[in-house]
Amino acid sequence: QVELVESGGGSVTAGGSLRLSCAASLYTTSRYCLGWFRQAPGKQPEGVAAIDSDNTTNYQSSVKGRFTISKDNAKNTLYLQMNSLKPEDSAMYYCAADGVTSDCYSGSWASAYEYNYWGQGTQVTVSS
Repeated sequence: QVELVESGGGSVTAGGSLRLSCAASLYTTSRYCLGWFRQAPGKQPEGVAAIDSDNTTNYQSSVKGRFTISKDNAKNTLYLQMNSLKPEDSAMYYCAADGVTSDCYSGSWASAYEYNYWGQGTQVTVSS
């Protein structure tokens, strides 16, 4: 069973930074495709970034250059460094684990259906 627990959300002003963390069950970060998703009120969840077992990363175009996904396998922790935050980045952020494959496929990493395990979420609010 894979367990995921996010932390690090909060309220910042535009242009600020936050680092989200996702503590995972043992071996999760080294074995599976991992992703960060976000969901704003009234909207569908959207894939923000993903990283696979060999540290290949994928990003949504709107966050490329501002967000960085990374992981520390020794600590079983996934991170999302968010810089130059904008009000439109405000959402509940979730980490997710594929639980099946070590690769994040370019055509599907951003689909929530590809992930079998989810954390409870952490709120990010960016004010203008």
